[in-house]
Amino acid sequence: MDRALPQRCSLIAGTVESLRSGIEAGQWGEILPGERVLSEQLQVGRTTLRTALKELQREGLLEVTQGKNRWIKKKKSGLNDDDKKRVVGVISSAPLTGLNPSILLLLDVLRRTLARAGFSMRIHHDKACYSAKPSRALEKLVSRNASNVWMLLYSKETTERWFVRKKIPCLVMGSSRPNIMLPSIDADHRAVCHHAGGVLLRKGHSRIALVLPKDVFGGDADSEMGLKELVASSKNASMQVLRHDGSAEHLCKLVDAALKQKNAPTAFVVARALHTLTLVFHLLNKGKRIPQDVAVISRDDDIFLEALRPAITRYSNDPERYAKRVSAAARQLAETGILPAHAIRLMPEFLPGETV
Repeated sequence: MDRALPQRCSLIAGTVESLRSGIEAGQWGEILPGERVLSEQLQVGRTTLRTALKELQREGLLEVTQGKNRWIKKKKSGLNDDDKKRVVGVISSAPLTGLNPSILLLLDVLRRTLARAGFSMRIHHDKACYSAKPSRALEKLVSRNASNVWMLLYSKETTERWFVRKKIPCLVMGSSRPNIMLPSIDADHRAVCHHAGGVLLRKGHSRIALVLPKDVFGGDADSEMGLKELVASSKNASMQVLRHDGSAEHLCKLVDAALKQKNAPTAFVVARALHTLTLVFHLLNKGKRIPQDVAVISRDDDIFLEALRPAITRYSNDPERYAKRVSAAARQLAETGILPAHAIRLMPEFLPGETV
């Protein structure tokens, strides 16, 4: 599937969302600043910005005067009960311009899927909602933005517990903690890493390193469990977990230390596509041949991985399929306020590459 076009569309969609969020938050008052200022603030090109502005103008959020000023149209101050039932709120710890293309594509597909069912989706960026003590920020956000159901993007345990305590309908776009009673939809990372371990064992790699960020999300815990189960079922297999702080420097340092061990790993399973990229280039810079000396499997996919050679062995989620499941669950929560607190897991497609 050609993803070049979706990547472009996702950048425009992300810019539209950033502008819409800023308008709803009253960031610019009654009139938008000029294109140069907006381009710098949103970190996008003029062509992308103009396309996004035209979309908001078509939606009726902006009005262009003869002087080419873009005025923000005022909305009604409140929502009636029927409107509230048609709003799905998404909370993100990062601004849309800081999300990777795959997530932007997913959000774009999700918005269209919900729109076809008569729902609007509003994305809210507030890093404080993902802090160790998010109660104050969440109270403020939820009270000021009427929504019948909330969705958490890359949620933290403290955030999840707040929604459980408040009994507010909430859906986790990812993996919630096992001891928290919230519905969640994610890739089946446990099955993925179990399968990845089997692929490596069949290729003769019995010493496997799992690369995870320190700030473990629910899906990362599932990944470790899946690979451990596979290793436990094999007499000769062993594994170690390399937990990095998210920086390239720390990840490379851990890899160097692992490769100096007597029984150094001959294969790596990596969470996050960006960290896979860091690992592959670091191994190549050290003179390691892939896959002759070291094998690499990426648990996750992203658009930029398609351009790499050797082609990365990885697992890929279909955004349309995922968005449909999320949309159906969000609609049920919005309409009934009820959804079983269980995990929905989707098995990604295995893409054999040249790194194993």
